[in-house]
Amino acid sequence: MNETAATVSPFARLMGVMQRLGRSLMLPIAALPAAALLMRFGQPDMLGSNGPEPGGLADVSGFHWMTDVAAVIAAAGAALLENLPLLFAVGVAIGFARKSDGTTALSAVVGYLVFDRVTRTMFLGSGIREQVLIRTDSLEEVINYGTQNPTRILGGILIGLVTALLWQRFHRIKLPAWLAFFGGRRFVPIITSIVALLLGVLIGWLWPVLAEWIEHAGELLAGAGAVGTGIYGVLNRLLIPLGLHHFANSIVWYLVPECQVDGKTLGGDWNCYFAGDPTAGEFMTGFFPVMMFALPAAALAMWRAAPPHRRATVGGIMLSAGLASFVTGITEPIEFAFVFVAPVLFVVHALLTGAAMAIMTLLDAQLGFGFSAGLIDLLLNASKSNTQNLWAVLTLGAIYAVIYYFVFSFLIKRLNILTPGREPEPDVDSGEPSSRTG
Repeated sequence: MNETAATVSPFARLMGVMQRLGRSLMLPIAALPAAALLMRFGQPDMLGSNGPEPGGLADVSGFHWMTDVAAVIAAAGAALLENLPLLFAVGVAIGFARKSDGTTALSAVVGYLVFDRVTRTMFLGSGIREQVLIRTDSLEEVINYGTQNPTRILGGILIGLVTALLWQRFHRIKLPAWLAFFGGRRFVPIITSIVALLLGVLIGWLWPVLAEWIEHAGELLAGAGAVGTGIYGVLNRLLIPLGLHHFANSIVWYLVPECQVDGKTLGGDWNCYFAGDPTAGEFMTGFFPVMMFALPAAALAMWRAAPPHRRATVGGIMLSAGLASFVTGITEPIEFAFVFVAPVLFVVHALLTGAAMAIMTLLDAQLGFGFSAGLIDLLLNASKSNTQNLWAVLTLGAIYAVIYYFVFSFLIKRLNILTPGREPEPDVDSGEPSSRTG
C-alpha cells in the first residue's frame, strides 16, 4: 500500500473532493456571462430602445425591426437562464470526472432529463404541488414542464456529480458477448438513467423537507440585510484558497433568495437581478468597490513596497494584474500575490470585502454583473432599470482605494511581508539567500 495515500487524513480527502467540486463548478459558470450579455442587450434600455413609437410608420406597418431583434436576443439569454440546472449537470459532470469525454456530457443530459421528469412526478404528492402543476381549461391539474424544477441547480449539481462517478466506475466495463455493444462508454448513459430514476424518487420524497431548510437558510441570510451580505462577503474571500468560493456563490446567486418576476418564481440573486427584480443585486454590488478600486490599489502598494531596483519588474506584473482587476474583475493575480505569504493581509482583505458588501446593502445600492465586478460589467449594467445608487458604489470604491493602499503599505513594511519584489536577495559570496528586502 502507498504510505502517502494511507496517511492522508479524512479531512484532507474531503477537502480534496470539495476543491474538485469547486473547480468543476467553474465550467458551467463560464457560460453565464453569455446569458447575462444576451439578456442585457435584449432589454428595452439597450437594443430595445430603438423600437417603434405608438402610431408611427413602423408601428402601422408592423415593421418593429429593432424591438423584434431585442426580443430574439433576450429570448436567447432566457433560454440559458431557464436551463441552468441542465448546464450545471453537464458542466459538473465534465469538470469533476478525472478523464471525461463526450459520453460524460451525454450521460449527464440523460441523467438530468430522467431526474427532472421523475422528481416532478413525485412532487405531485408533496407539499410543493403548486410549483409543478397547472390547471387546464377543463380544470384538470397537469404537470407544468415549462417551469424550472424546484430543486434548481442543486439537482443539476447532484446529477453532475453522480454522472462523473458513474463514468469513472463503468466507462471500461466488460459485458457478456451478447451485450458487448452496450459495454464500455455506451453503458454509462444506461446506468446513469437508472440511478437518476432512483435519485428522482428519493429526492421527490425528501425535497419538501430539504426545500424548507434551504428556504429558511436563504430567508435568514437575505433577511439579515447588511449582516447577511457582510457574512457572505467574508466567507466568499476566505474560501478562495480552498477553491470553494464558487460553491458559496452558486447558492446565493442561483438558488436563494427567491423572487417573483412576470409571474415566474426565480431563485438566486443573479437570476433575479438579470430578470429585472427591483430588489436584487445585494449579493453582488459590494464586489465592485473591491475589485475595481481596492485591489488595484493593493497592487500599487505592493509595487511601491518593493526595493527600488526591483520596482520596474514588479511594477509590470502589478500594473497588468491591477488593470485586469479593474476592467474585468479578475482578481486572482493580485490576491494570490499575498494570500499564502501574508495571511494577515488576506484576513484584512476578507473583512474589508464583507464590510463593502454590508455598506452597499445599507446604502440600498444595487448593481450586478454577468462575469465579474469590473468596469465592463459596470458600464453594461449602469443604466439597467433595477440598478440603484451607482454613485454609492463609485464613492465607496474611491474610499476603499485609499484604505487598501495605506493599510497594505503599512502592514507590508511593518511586518516585513515578502510580497513580490521583497524576497530575500541572493548572497553573492555564498550563493545563499540574504534577508535584505530593501
